[in-house]
Formats: sequence, C-alpha cells, structure tokens
Amino acid sequence: MSIVSHVAVLSIGQDCKVMRIIAHLDMDAFFAAIEERDTPAFRGVPLVVGADPQGGNGRGVASTANYLARAYGIYSATPISTAWRLSEAARLAGKPPVIFVSVDMHKYARVSEDVMRIVRRFLPLVEQASIDESYGDVSFTESYEAAESLCRRLKNAIHAEERLTASVGIGPNKLIAKIASGWRKPDGLTVVREEEAETFLAPLSIRVIPGIGPKTESMLNGKHIKTVTELRELTVHQLEALLGKRGVDFYEKIRGRDDSPVEEYSEPQSIGEQETFESDTLDSQRLVTLLDALVHGVIERLHHAGFQSFRTVVLTVRFADFKTTSRAHTLAAPTDNVAMLQREGLKLLLPFLDRRENPHRKLIRLLGLRVEKLS
Repeated sequence: MSIVSHVAVLSIGQDCKVMRIIAHLDMDAFFAAIEERDTPAFRGVPLVVGADPQGGNGRGVASTANYLARAYGIYSATPISTAWRLSEAARLAGKPPVIFVSVDMHKYARVSEDVMRIVRRFLPLVEQASIDESYGDVSFTESYEAAESLCRRLKNAIHAEERLTASVGIGPNKLIAKIASGWRKPDGLTVVREEEAETFLAPLSIRVIPGIGPKTESMLNGKHIKTVTELRELTVHQLEALLGKRGVDFYEKIRGRDDSPVEEYSEPQSIGEQETFESDTLDSQRLVTLLDALVHGVIERLHHAGFQSFRTVVLTVRFADFKTTSRAHTLAAPTDNVAMLQREGLKLLLPFLDRRENPHRKLIRLLGLRVEKLS
C-alpha cells in the first residue's frame, strides 16, 4: 500500500505559503508477507504466490515473491515456469527450493481494508492506488521532520496490529515519494526534500521513471542512455521527437516535477478480466468460449463497481512466445449491453485467428478483455 502525503501550495496572506509534501506507503511483498504471517512454515524460506508451477509446465505468472525468492531472480510477473526452473537451479546448488502458494485474493483484500483503516487514522486524505499502496495528505504536519515522525508511527501501528511491514517515501510530490518508497525496502522510510529531488534521481536507472517500460528502456539504451542524468542531456524537443507527447512529460519527470493531486477516490480507468489457457491453443471454439466468459465477467464487475456503461473495448492476446498485443475499438455511444460487448470482442479476436494479426499461426497463451471510458 502506498501513502502519499500532499501539501498543496496555498497562499496565506501576502507572503506565506504552505509547503507541499507527499508521502507514499507501499506494503512489502504484500501477498507473500500475509502468507508468511499466517503460516509459520513459510517463514524464512523462499516463497512465491502465484499460479501452480506444475513441475515446470504450469501456466500463468508469479503474483508476488518474497525477498528470499527475489534473490533467485523471481519477481512479480515472472512466468511461473521460469520461477520453477530458477527454484530447481537453486535446489541443485544446495539452496532451499521455493515454496509455491496459490493466490487468495479474498484474504488479501480483507487485509488491505484493515491496513487502510489504520492509514486513515493517521492521515486525513488518503488515495488508495492499489491493493498494497496508497497516497495520503500529511501537509498539516508543516515540515518534513514532522511528516517523517508521523509516517514512522503509522508504520509501527501497521506492524503492531497486522504484523506486516511497509515502506514509506516522503517527498515534494507523488513521483518522488513513490520512487523513494522503494529505495530502502523492506521496512524502509526515505525522505527526499524538494531541493534534493533532482540529485536523488540523477544516478538512477531510467526505468524508475513511471511510463518508461522495457521497450522504451531498450530503445534509449541503444542510444547509450541508461541513467536519469544521461536522459536529462536531451532537450525537450529531442525527447518529443524520440517519444512523442510522452517525451514532454518525461522532460518534467526526470527533473522531479509532478503536479498531480492526491485524490480521496479515483474511479478505475478500466475494468477487465483475463485468463491463461492450460495449454496454448488456436482452437477457435475454445477461444470464443473463453471470450464469452470474459464478457460476462467484465459486465458483472462493471455493474458491481457502480458503472452503467463503457465506450471502449480492448482485447489482449498473449502468444506462446509471450509476445503480447492489444487491439481496441471505441463505440459511437456508451453501452452496457452484453451482446454488444460479445460482438465487439469477437470482431477484435477474429484477426488473431488468421493471417491479419497472426500470419505465422502462433498458438495463443492468454486472452484478456477490458472496457474503458466508463460512466
């Protein structure tokens, strides 16, 4: 869970301004930590929460790995078959093998709610960013020293009441606070003041900047740009030429600038579901049957979340070689019609069954469907 504390720059009288401070709280290896807490046999051993590895033939990915498993090279989103092979390599080298545990989202959601209740006792404005992180407003503390003291008390309360650890980053905005929260994991607390932000970012890998993923990183690495300092050598026009409109955004981020507010509630930008096949397939009947199940699941979640309609449909296909492709279509008018979503999903799927989107007839590993532009 992340907590960000935000102090907006507000004028008070003629000369005085309130300092802007953000705090970000991120629970440490959340799913794995809950399993370790609840099952003593899991403590002190490498642990992965995720899909069944099935002796190296399993589908799906690792959802969370504890820090002992991360030492083997297993992280969130590592293919579970790869995690199994890394565990076997460690075992053959005389190290403890990984224990694999299935995901229990209902339990993790309950614990998340309990943690968030603690967070709200300490912070007046909280924005939950995900199941294991949130932002909170600590501007009322009026200093970094007081904000640090408050967040340390919060961390201690979470540990005492839930027997879990969290890492907190405190900075002048959400960007710096989030990066700082990952700086001294697990159980860390890092403070980066406004005047320290650029220096803090300078030596870091460009991957710490939100929005720079593996493909962008690889492209920039090809131009001998690996650190934030090296990326700063490009002008805003050069960044825009390389990365389009995102380049202008990155120009601000790599200088530690971020004006995004802390919001008590953020509506989900999309609602979706996905499923990994037990065996890779191009069987149209299996794919259409799964698509139908995804459609009904998405519509159910849409209504459960309080939304009445969507306008954009997105289909995601992951092939057996892990190449992942998404295709989207935006409707002329909002709808929540099941038949409409089925029809649009099928129109997006069919090209992957022939040469239009799948000229080499690659088998499909995963199918996902989501809706956007919710209302």
